[in-house]
This record gives sequence, structure tokens and C-alpha cells, in this order.
Amino acid sequence: MNVAIVGIGLIGGSVAIRLKETKFADKIIGVDKNEANQKKAIQLGLVDEIQDLDEAIASCKIIVLTVPVDAIMQLTPYILNKIADQVVIDMGSTKINILQKIAEHPKRGRYVAAHPMAGTEYSGPEAAVAGLFKDKNMVYVEAFKSDEDAFDLADALTDALEMKTLFMNAEEHDMHTAYVSHISHLTSFALALTVLEKEKSQGRIFELAGSGFESTVRLAKSSPDMWTPIFKQNRENVLEVLEEHIKQLQKLHNKLEKEDYEGLHKLIKKSNKIKRIIK
Repeated sequence: MNVAIVGIGLIGGSVAIRLKETKFADKIIGVDKNEANQKKAIQLGLVDEIQDLDEAIASCKIIVLTVPVDAIMQLTPYILNKIADQVVIDMGSTKINILQKIAEHPKRGRYVAAHPMAGTEYSGPEAAVAGLFKDKNMVYVEAFKSDEDAFDLADALTDALEMKTLFMNAEEHDMHTAYVSHISHLTSFALALTVLEKEKSQGRIFELAGSGFESTVRLAKSSPDMWTPIFKQNRENVLEVLEEHIKQLQKLHNKLEKEDYEGLHKLIKKSNKIKRIIK
């Protein structure tokens, strides 16, 4: 059995590493429109060979989509039109628009919508790492709409990645990811822009940057080619959570502006309850 990885970056490359380690597939086929990524993926041994999309569809049993979500939107109908009994696994970070687009497709059953809740701030084939997915969650979205054998094959791949599984509908998934993933990136982008703006007049500001700043702003190094489409596809949920975030920032601003340190202390103490969720 051959597996095609469409998009050989952080996620696709890390999937490829693990599938090679476990000998899950006879061959790992790479598909990427970026020629530099193709060469790097071969050089790093992430894939066994490079094929164009049509060749990969014809030669592979499983086609894993790890390209940005706008590209998944474009590619999915095309791929479903071409397949026979192959399984298409979408690992994008948003689901509603993608799944609505293929809802009535006659090959919808061959499609498994999944989202590995794992990643780093880096991108490209060089960013691929072994063990990226171990003990992380794979979220299956509308799994009941996939054929049983298609889901079983996707779940076997998830097992090979050593992941745990969750099940959600598309609305739940996109709302929850807006709160736990998408807002984190927006906040990091905003903080980076704030500090970079200040750096123009205070050039030594980064000399004081410690681990707290680095951990908070780390996600600002994430690829705009990946995250702009995510914010676009999940716009309504992201706007909702962003409005709430701005409201909370305004509360902190008001307490500090009014020198209400008791009120500020209460807000910070209230925020400490996040320890119940994140150990």
C-alpha cells in the first residue's frame, strides 16, 4: 500500500517520518507544488519519491492532505472526482466550509476529515520532526459520513502516529479550535507587532527578552501562508473569540488605568483557574 502526502511541510513531513518508522506503507509519495520542498523532502528522506497529483492519486491507496486549508478547498473536489476506492484524509485546521463543499459529492464516503492537534511554529520540510503526534489528539469531524472501511484505514494511520482520538461535528470543531488554537496565534502576532513597533524607537528592547516573552511570542514565527487561510475559513468564530479577548484586555487596561490594584489582583486570580485545564 502506498500513501501520498500532499504538502510536505511540518505536518506532512512529520506524518511521513512516522509512517516510515512503522513501515505503515510500502512507499511514501510526496506531492508538493514547491520545487524546493520537493528536493528537500527527498534529500531528508521524508518521502521515497515525488509525483504529480494525478500520478499520486492513481498509485496510492491513501491520500493525505496537509496543505493550507484554502488549497484543501480547491483540491478536494478534484481529487474525489479522480478516485475509485482510495481514501482521502484531510488534516486541515478548519472544517465547516470544506465539508459543506463536498457534502453532496458521490464519493463523500471515501473522505475522512481529521485534525491532528499538534504542531510547532516552524514550516517547510525542514520543520518535520519525529514523534510530533505522540499522545496528542486526532479530532475526527463528521466521521459517521465516512465509509466504514475508509474510516478504519484512517484510524489505523492515526494509531501509527500514536495519537488519541476525539469526535466532533464541524461546528464544534471550528468553534473550539478558534478558542484554543487560532486566538493563541492572533495574540502572538499582535504582541510581536506591538514589540516590533516599539523597537523602532527603543532599539535595545529585545536585549531584555527572556523565556516568558519567547514562549508568548513564539507562535508569531508561524507561516502567514498557512494562517491567513485559517483565519479566512474560520472568520466568524475567530471574530467572536477575538472580540471577547479584546473585552478582557480592556478590563485589565481599565483596572490599571484607574489604579484599581485590588480589582486587577482579582482578575489575575480568576485567570489562574486555567490551571484546572492546563497543568
